[in-house]
Amino acid sequence: MRRWMMACLALLAALGAAAQYADYSKMSPMVRQLAVGNRTAMRRAPGALPDSRPLCAFVQVADEDRGEEMLKAQGCRPLAQLGDIFIASIPVGRLAALSLHPQVTRIEARQRHSLHMDTTVVLLGGSRVHLGDGLPQAFTGSGVVVGVEDIGFDLTHPNFYDRSLSEYRIKRLWDFLAVAEHGSDLYVGADFTDEAALKAYGRTRDATIISHGTHTAGTAAGSGYDTPYVGMAPGSDLCLVSNAVSEDAVLIDSADTYKFTYSTDVLGFKYIFDYADAVGKPCVVSFSEGSAMDFRGDDVLYYEAIGRLLGPGHILVASAGNDGLQVTHVCKPAAVEQTSVALSADGIATYFAVKGSSDDYSILLHFKGPEGASATRALSVPDVYALADSVYTDTLDVAGVPYYITASAYPNCFNERQNVIEVVLMSSQRIGAEQKVSVDIVGEGCLVELFRGIGYLVPSDPQFGDCAYSVHSPSSAPSVISVGATGYRTGFTNYQGLPVTFNMGTDGQRSGYSSAGPSFDGRVKPDVMAPGTNIISSYSSYYLEARPDASDINSDVEHFDFQGRTYAWNANSGTSMSTPVVAGTIALWLQANPRLSPSDVMDVIAATSRRHDASMSYPNNLYGYGEIDAYAGLLHVLNMSGIEGLSTRQPAAVKFALQGPVLTVRMDSHGDSPVAVRLYATSGTLVRQLQAVPHGGALAVSLHDLPHGVYAVQVDGHDAATTGSTLIRWQ
Repeated sequence: MRRWMMACLALLAALGAAAQYADYSKMSPMVRQLAVGNRTAMRRAPGALPDSRPLCAFVQVADEDRGEEMLKAQGCRPLAQLGDIFIASIPVGRLAALSLHPQVTRIEARQRHSLHMDTTVVLLGGSRVHLGDGLPQAFTGSGVVVGVEDIGFDLTHPNFYDRSLSEYRIKRLWDFLAVAEHGSDLYVGADFTDEAALKAYGRTRDATIISHGTHTAGTAAGSGYDTPYVGMAPGSDLCLVSNAVSEDAVLIDSADTYKFTYSTDVLGFKYIFDYADAVGKPCVVSFSEGSAMDFRGDDVLYYEAIGRLLGPGHILVASAGNDGLQVTHVCKPAAVEQTSVALSADGIATYFAVKGSSDDYSILLHFKGPEGASATRALSVPDVYALADSVYTDTLDVAGVPYYITASAYPNCFNERQNVIEVVLMSSQRIGAEQKVSVDIVGEGCLVELFRGIGYLVPSDPQFGDCAYSVHSPSSAPSVISVGATGYRTGFTNYQGLPVTFNMGTDGQRSGYSSAGPSFDGRVKPDVMAPGTNIISSYSSYYLEARPDASDINSDVEHFDFQGRTYAWNANSGTSMSTPVVAGTIALWLQANPRLSPSDVMDVIAATSRRHDASMSYPNNLYGYGEIDAYAGLLHVLNMSGIEGLSTRQPAAVKFALQGPVLTVRMDSHGDSPVAVRLYATSGTLVRQLQAVPHGGALAVSLHDLPHGVYAVQVDGHDAATTGSTLIRWQ
């Protein structure tokens, strides 16, 4: 372990010595470290061959028309082009030479994301919308592709058929981790493009160790099989990409480690959108993964590349993250001379970044060991900047425990006039548990902010700490719809008959774990909220078979048999769960208007979202514009929200059934009070107006003389439960 840490530090220390070997100013940090590592290895072993391991990276070029030819000439493999940005497979040993090419302006890569599922608490339940109760009858996502890029898919779950089991709705899958025996021309893994191949494959390679994708895909678009657990868009087609994240790294060969980066994830998004384009359908992609934002610029080309994939009929929805219960940001006001922050980590490494209103501040690192042993190191922006390559490294021993310190100074990628210090600490023991580490920020008259990278912050004065700036990337990207989580149900009984109580908010309150904005460059995030606590959806039969004693199996609400296998309905929580709710909702809107762009969708969200706390101004960095409203949004997309007298809520005690040309309106509870029924065309024209005392609680309305199409039905009863509207499709 010690040798590995020293090797990592040696790579950073070698940066200055290798300055003439490559143009590091064009490289993001991960790319730079790989290039330096290759150089260092070759110096230590003269005559050794350059590192041939492939790195999937973004490459921005000055001449996009000649970029492909240039990359091939440099020994690289172009994988996709998005304007002047290429996604390419680059041998690590070619990074330095590529950076020196005059056509190359930037090379960027960052390693895998993590899931946004809270697996530490067993949760179950769901709001009305997840039970399929009150979904707009005229819109199910038909004619829309719902893409889900995730991990752990069970392709055989009955949730991915239609409700009658007559249509298999998964149309295509790319499994990044599929083994070579399946054969493919794709950069990694293999894809499966017809029903027979998908069913024969059965599951993604990682579906025995995780079931995250089976759950999120079911929430977005599951049929519910024979249960109430219907997804948001049960009539849509599914296109799946099983990518690679930190949770399934055990399945990745070390020689292929750098194949799986943000760039590869963008290839996955492109794969889904390309399929949708090939079949002539609009598409929304759900992505329940992410990583912390940074000031280094790791996401510059990532955000630009994503933005170039999106547009009319191409929407990407991503989870905000689950860091809302942690202190992720500490702010020392200018009027306060000093504040202290204790550091804690789950492991032996932690890092944080600091920026100030000026460079007139210092960072004091305090290390405390047993029996009063201690050490202190002082850092300041000017001092670090004055060092070679603006990198400070140090090693110290506190009562026999080694600490390795690396501090880098660089301009804020969002504001080049502002400087940032990033501090990385490593030890042989858990930081904050066995060993105590704290940070003092000192500088009167200077506002200084500290941002968590890895680990936890514990400010000595709680008023200076909050969960701000905790929204993850790519949810923080301007063109991506960022989703936070709300709560409704607080308790459940699992499949073993055991009651579980957990409260993360009711009636649409923000769930405490949901990450908060703003983004690092000051934009409001998240954009919208959706139920994410106690959500019931499908779970992998292969996971259940391989890990029957796994802790999350205790959150199964039901086990059942289908075609010789045992499947589950499972509950979980996190912005991972709220994201497919929003994606499925947008699929309904895309059915109504296939040309909706990300900005159009944001306009609908801004105009129709429900607002839990009326005292707050919206949008804000806790709720965005509020909680998504599928039905009110549909009315807005159809230009029906302005019809006078038309409710934007569906009536809880009224059921609607359309058989042939006869619409039946039935009251769950009824009396002798008059009930008025009005029928509107999408043009806003009133085409029916009836008032009667329903016999037996039902009223029949004939549509035989009306043209086929979508209509809004307004019911005005004697109370709130019998007053509202719904959409029907007469065809």
